[in-house]
Amino acid sequence: MWINKIKLINFRNYKNQEIELNNNVNIFYGENAQGKTNIIEAIFLGSMGKSFRTKKEKEMILLNENNLEVEINFEKSDRDGKIKIKIGNKKDVFVNGIKLKKLSELLGNINTVIFTPDDINILKGGPQNRRRFLDIMISQLKPNYMYNLNLYLKTIEQRNNYLRQIRDEKKDENLLEIWDNELAEYANIICKYRYEFIEKIKEKIKTIHSEITDNKEDIEIEYITECMDKENYLKLLKSRRKLDIIKGFTTKGVHRDDFVIYINKKRLDIYGSQGQHRTSILSLKLSELNIVYDEIGEYPILLLDDFMSELDSKRRNHFLEKIKNTQVIITCTDKINIENKNILIYNVKDGKVTKEN
Repeated sequence: MWINKIKLINFRNYKNQEIELNNNVNIFYGENAQGKTNIIEAIFLGSMGKSFRTKKEKEMILLNENNLEVEINFEKSDRDGKIKIKIGNKKDVFVNGIKLKKLSELLGNINTVIFTPDDINILKGGPQNRRRFLDIMISQLKPNYMYNLNLYLKTIEQRNNYLRQIRDEKKDENLLEIWDNELAEYANIICKYRYEFIEKIKEKIKTIHSEITDNKEDIEIEYITECMDKENYLKLLKSRRKLDIIKGFTTKGVHRDDFVIYINKKRLDIYGSQGQHRTSILSLKLSELNIVYDEIGEYPILLLDDFMSELDSKRRNHFLEKIKNTQVIITCTDKINIENKNILIYNVKDGKVTKEN
């Protein structure tokens, strides 16, 4: 799987830009705030249908313009394809010229794994960061997951609204049964997807992390949920009903799930050093890369936003050796030396991309 061309119109600081890529390593370098990360964002948008940087889609539209277009031509082992996304007063998504009815139909056309400087917060930050990591990864491989997650979140919102009506307007408490049964159904489906994915990570991450740390660190990952059993979750909802009414929101469910990483039997989030956090997120993402390959028979496109500059040349080349069959898009402030003949280098300045070789 690889992208051979990107076209950006009124996207961030790009007025009209076409970029041709090779199927191996592509490096975009330049000073900060010139538009390097915007290229990564555009590819992610074509993959997931949304940005990893903002929830306000109009922020991606060039200043003083009313709409944007992102067009991505890609190749897979069994087909070629083209994705076009238009954002203005509304968002329209097209695959091979056909307008999609649901955003979930986009997922799986282009698979990506992304590294950004903020990714360390997946492990250092709150549980919502780890849930988002799971949601992004699983939905690319299992579009039905995102469908059920959206239904769950809509049901949670409806239940929370009714909880506040019970508290403030003395509505009938027994009607909560309707939302409880729906929540338990969706939660059980979501939980099984997450559990299955975490189990696949477990199979990969031990070996990967051991190699990265020269066998000095043993890594373990534990999924934390209270929703694996549908009947038990229904009992939990009922037992916490009074508390939920007082608070005005649902206090238990897959929207509270988490996973914990241990290094040499110690919790990473409590006892881990900065270096251990960086190494663990690298192991986690490489595991993700390999899981995608196992699932679809092709490596996903690897997006490295200002990541390679943090590695010395030895670790950089060791890292790229592990992903040599993968298309890689790299952004960095300075040119970096990579032992690879099949490489394209681009300079990015003021929203213009210039190929150098």
